[in-house]
Amino acid sequence: MSLSENTNTDAIKRRGRPPAFNHDEALEKAMQTFWKYGYEGTSMAALIEAMDMNKPSIYAAFGNKEVLFNQVLDKYLSGPSAFVKGAIAEPTSYLVAKKFLTKAVELLTEHQNPRGCMIVQGALSCGPEAEMIQKKLISYRANLEENFKVRFDIAKDNKDLPDDTNTTALAKYVTTLHQGISVQASSGASKDALMGIVDIAMQNWPMPFKKVKL
Repeated sequence: MSLSENTNTDAIKRRGRPPAFNHDEALEKAMQTFWKYGYEGTSMAALIEAMDMNKPSIYAAFGNKEVLFNQVLDKYLSGPSAFVKGAIAEPTSYLVAKKFLTKAVELLTEHQNPRGCMIVQGALSCGPEAEMIQKKLISYRANLEENFKVRFDIAKDNKDLPDDTNTTALAKYVTTLHQGISVQASSGASKDALMGIVDIAMQNWPMPFKKVKL
């Protein structure tokens, strides 16, 4: 065999080799797909196309659709939705709410991402076969609400909120605003329009009474 024939054979072999599998890259593509269509609206055909993998390869690397979604959910919480933890750590209840809602608007209207919150959208409606996923997403939202309540209880103890503040209602108010922002964003509302809602909410935030020196 000549040198040129040998070179051509090597080139053909190289082209025939599949590209190295990137687990995180494939999971990112799956996340974008679930985020866009919701759990029930995402078909295996859509995942196969988005991830550029056949069904047996997806099952081998990630498991079935439900198991894959659970991995996607972990990625979403530690990635795009990671701002929640930082918001709750803010020094005042006002800053907690403002950072949470502002960062939510920024994420949910970012052009490179699907519109709306993956968790909110995914839990709105599911059939019987997706009941376990729906329950998991509802549980996450309830846990988020409880985390805000605990944070606002601390704020109340620190006189950062009025003594008569209903922290349960306040936590539900903040999470309900977030859910509404998600629905509005998925319907095409602009960042400026949604920030206007955040501004109104913050203008009416309960502030502790301060005595005026005479």
